[in-house]
Amino acid sequence: MTEDSKSAEPEVQENSEASELVETGKVKGWLQENGFETELMEADHLGVEVIKVQPEVLLPVATALYAYGFNYLQCQGGYDLGPGEDLVSFYHLIKVSDDADKPEEVRLKVFLPRENPKLASVYWIWKAADWQERETYDMFGIIFEGHPNLKRILMPEDWIGWPLRKDYISPDFYELQDAY
Repeated sequence: MTEDSKSAEPEVQENSEASELVETGKVKGWLQENGFETELMEADHLGVEVIKVQPEVLLPVATALYAYGFNYLQCQGGYDLGPGEDLVSFYHLIKVSDDADKPEEVRLKVFLPRENPKLASVYWIWKAADWQERETYDMFGIIFEGHPNLKRILMPEDWIGWPLRKDYISPDFYELQDAY
């Protein structure tokens, strides 16, 4: 090794440490400063910060983010990672204010076991979660505990199964009902 290559090594290390600090994210940093344990995930395709939250701390984290200014739940939904894998409930939150040219955004993701996907409802924080949580329940079977009216919204109430799960098997029959 030459003297030049020895001196270049620490700079590379310092630069990688600095980039890790930059990648922490504003909202993740604020949550961490206030004692909330979350995990930063890779930003989405638009550069929006994505934070992984454990199911048992979703309500405290959501309440803190509401108090921090994230007053609008743009979207709540779910998806299936595949047969035998976890189900995911996600939340896209926005800070809406009159003076913001581009509002601040953050996404929360909660990974749930397929066998017992239960999660606290955020309906009491953002009323917009009402039908969105019902749709996620109807299509994926994620149970939102504390939701005031958790029942099917798209499928008939006696439908068996969760149609958007990747291991769902469609029934071979379709019952036609008279519409009067």
